[in-house]
Amino acid sequence: MKIIDWYILKRYLATFFVMLLMFIPIGIVIDVSEKINKILAKNVPFAEVAGYYGDFTLYFANMLFPIFLFLSVIWFTSKLANNTEIIAILGSGISFMRFLRPYLIGATFISLLALVMGFFFVPKASKGFNDFRYTYLKNNAKIRESDQVYKQVNDTQSIYVGTFNYVSKTGSKFNLETYNGDVLVSKINANTITWNPKDSTYTLYGYNKRIVGDGATNDVIIRESQKVMKLPFEPDELTPTVYVAETMTLGELNKFIEKEKRRGSANIDSYLVVKYKKYSIPVSAFILTIIAVAVSSMKRRGGMGVNLAMGIGLAFSYVFFDKVFGTMGEKSSMSPLLAVWIPNVTFGILAIFLLRNARR
Repeated sequence: MKIIDWYILKRYLATFFVMLLMFIPIGIVIDVSEKINKILAKNVPFAEVAGYYGDFTLYFANMLFPIFLFLSVIWFTSKLANNTEIIAILGSGISFMRFLRPYLIGATFISLLALVMGFFFVPKASKGFNDFRYTYLKNNAKIRESDQVYKQVNDTQSIYVGTFNYVSKTGSKFNLETYNGDVLVSKINANTITWNPKDSTYTLYGYNKRIVGDGATNDVIIRESQKVMKLPFEPDELTPTVYVAETMTLGELNKFIEKEKRRGSANIDSYLVVKYKKYSIPVSAFILTIIAVAVSSMKRRGGMGVNLAMGIGLAFSYVFFDKVFGTMGEKSSMSPLLAVWIPNVTFGILAIFLLRNARR
């Protein structure tokens, strides 16, 4: 790499990380101002609060990653243009595509970082971030509850739970039915069911088991006030779809999706949207970098302000497209893969168009 490559690459990476360090504290301050009264009212331990804001940092940075990247490239490239440095670089005989190379190297580094973070670290941060909110902030407690869950957990058994709260790991109106083909073999009822994480068992309160005999009079009824037993499902399978998917690493998510496909789950599209976004967001680093360079590499009469205004508009347009089509992939008949990649394809076409004009 030549001196000019190192010069641009260092400014690319430095501006991006400085912008993260600038905006994340602002986000934390705003979040603290909104939640401090509830945190104090609940007497939340300091360690829990500190852990929450550690998770908040990763969650917030990942959520606004495209905006931070886009604005940072717009910012320092506009400064290069205003200082006529880009004119000098291109005037020395370097082509625009050659000028773009250090930007693409920087985008590669950021993409790999985003990929690793999305696969392994952001899921854990998402779990801590959401668990804190739903544990200590009552207004959001209902979001962590599932109502009227019916699932076929394997080839012979299906369950029904009236309500299930992930934070307390407790459900009500539980039924477990076991079949031999189309014939009911047994049915277990319980008023309340609670998950025991230490040994991965459930405690059933008001336990009632009916073993179906040849006739109604031959049925066997077993009743116990409390019974501890293993059951063929985990609490994650009863919680809201997007929340569960966001808290899984790539390997865990792939296994979970395969298991849900075998069970014929109706929520597969929501899981797939989360999975595909783990790949699409890093790719957006290249697309947004090209758009940002193409928009800000020309010296304009309005200076950096015009470039920043254009950049903010395009960045929020990308986030808007991403949210809208992500929701369509989850809730409509649109393919999740298509829904997730439409924003990248659309803005990729825009990037090619702007790049061709910039080269002229």
